[in-house]
Amino acid sequence: MGLDLVVFGLGYVGLPLARRACAAGLSVTGVDVSRDVVAGLRAGRSHIGDIPDRDIAAMLDVGFTATVNPAPVGAADTVVICVPTGLVDGEPDLGAVLSAASAVARHLRPGTLVVLESTSYPGTTEEVLAPVLESGGLVAGADFHLAFSPERIDPGNAEFSFENTPKVVGGLTPVCAKRCAAFYEDLVDTVVVAAGLREAETAKLLENSYRLVNIALVDELAVFCAGMDVDVWDVLRCAATKPFGFQPFTPGPGVGGHCIPVDPQYLASRARSAGLPATLISTALAVTAGMPGYVARRARDLLARVGPVPGARVVLVGVTYKADVADMRQSPAVGVVRHLRAMGVQVSYHDPYVDEFTVDGVRVPSWSGDADLAVVLQDHRRVDLGAVVRAARVVLDTRGVAVGDHVVRL
Repeated sequence: MGLDLVVFGLGYVGLPLARRACAAGLSVTGVDVSRDVVAGLRAGRSHIGDIPDRDIAAMLDVGFTATVNPAPVGAADTVVICVPTGLVDGEPDLGAVLSAASAVARHLRPGTLVVLESTSYPGTTEEVLAPVLESGGLVAGADFHLAFSPERIDPGNAEFSFENTPKVVGGLTPVCAKRCAAFYEDLVDTVVVAAGLREAETAKLLENSYRLVNIALVDELAVFCAGMDVDVWDVLRCAATKPFGFQPFTPGPGVGGHCIPVDPQYLASRARSAGLPATLISTALAVTAGMPGYVARRARDLLARVGPVPGARVVLVGVTYKADVADMRQSPAVGVVRHLRAMGVQVSYHDPYVDEFTVDGVRVPSWSGDADLAVVLQDHRRVDLGAVVRAARVVLDTRGVAVGDHVVRL
């Protein structure tokens, strides 16, 4: 019996794709290396914050199955690889992509479309993925179709979903691109065909490098304004009124998630290996990486105004990487905790999305209700900031949202 789609990797990228495909009437199987993830999905439990359990139940009702076995690839018309790509010692780690590709190659049949959605440097699909897929004897572009389509999942974004976010696709050959475009046209409103694989791969890196560079700019501006006694939030408010030539970004305690701290490093690494410049990206990464330390130093200076720093009680408000999501990946709160602990500060946290917070193997306790200093790292809508402001002697607000006589903004 044929199968429309096999999704490799059922995380923040793969599960939304599988959900949308099921809703579009496709027969879908999901493959994941985690037996816990597979067991949870089979039982109707979601492990992704943006996908409620009822959506998993609806997927199961229309025939969705989850498995650790890659054998269903042999019956699939389309296989989409959505596994994580991270860093090891600052360099790209394609281990999960290679593992998934090897599993696909063992079962790949002629005529199948294989799409990589995992973010990586230009050349990955053709130079890294294709040779592994061809190890079974089939030739990419001749015996099977090969394409790249960068994921554009934005956790917590209620306005742009999988369906109404344009999908970029690039193929190894024009026929591969056409086949890939036809697949996604059944799932999204708009498909944009890139000139080739490398253009599609690089477009994804540009999107997140653009965000990184602009966030680093306003982070550096915030540090400058604090030193010059200028209200950076009012500067941003005024600048944002310009109807052309300016797009507002806001400063914060650092960047988190997978995209901004990681993806630009794929571009920078590829540039270094090719002997090409990527100095702006490298500088922006250094600026954002320094923000948790800067926030901790600002906290230390405020604590010094009200008493001894060692032993002072500091609560971090919102420790996920982004407001209103339960995602802890690359959260800047981890760096803030490390710096504050090194100063001898007693750190607690307050976050309705996080049941347990551990840094370097040491648990960060939940907030007991009072503090010498509260540091607002994320402005979760489910947090009563007014109560936090009333409970703390001083508040350091890195998001420009708290109000009170004793609130100091980043």
